[in-house]
Amino acid sequence: MYRIFIVEDDVVIAGAVHRHLESWGYEARCAQRFDAILSEFADFDPQMVLLDISLPFFNGYHWCQEIRRISKIPILFLTSASDNVNVVMAMQMGGDDLLAKPFDLQVLAAKVQAMLRRAYDFGPSPTLLSVGGAVLNLSDGTLNANGQRVELTKNEWKMLQLLFEHKGQAVSRDSIMTALWESDSFIDENTLSVNVNRLRRKLEAAGLPDFIRTKKGVGYLVEG
Repeated sequence: MYRIFIVEDDVVIAGAVHRHLESWGYEARCAQRFDAILSEFADFDPQMVLLDISLPFFNGYHWCQEIRRISKIPILFLTSASDNVNVVMAMQMGGDDLLAKPFDLQVLAAKVQAMLRRAYDFGPSPTLLSVGGAVLNLSDGTLNANGQRVELTKNEWKMLQLLFEHKGQAVSRDSIMTALWESDSFIDENTLSVNVNRLRRKLEAAGLPDFIRTKKGVGYLVEG
């Protein structure tokens, strides 16, 4: 079942689109916080976004660019501003198509179906994990934080994946060592500490100080 994220501040339109997509068998969710679209996007991890241009706080172009930093999923703009300038702008900002309001819900469903088919017939969508505004893309091993793309080593993204999957819970040093080196034998305890400290410096440079916390006597954790 494909997940579709609806970013539309008109509750009547959003509700109608939501109901119609669910009637077609999709899992749909409407945005609730228009100042935190990227966080909601990462939490829902959708395969497609329907994005209005005129929104509170920041417009759809802004959020399209933010989404494009971490994902290549199809984005369909829904807008009453369908003049040539907006069509060109929508494509330049990273959108895949544009549907002018008012639109027929059957036409919307057909367009959604076609875009999903083109995007996913040849491979699975990436998986995203989010903690506190930081988004980890498991498909390419990168982290996006505060609009910055953070390149990670294999061990660093493995470590973050484990911590993100258990956010709010302390993960033991032994568990982390086993995940990184597939064994907790013959690995100096200091080796893990060196890896954690190196990762912490990268995160701090990206505006995430104290992102990885130490739980004394247990291990490490991240909190959302």
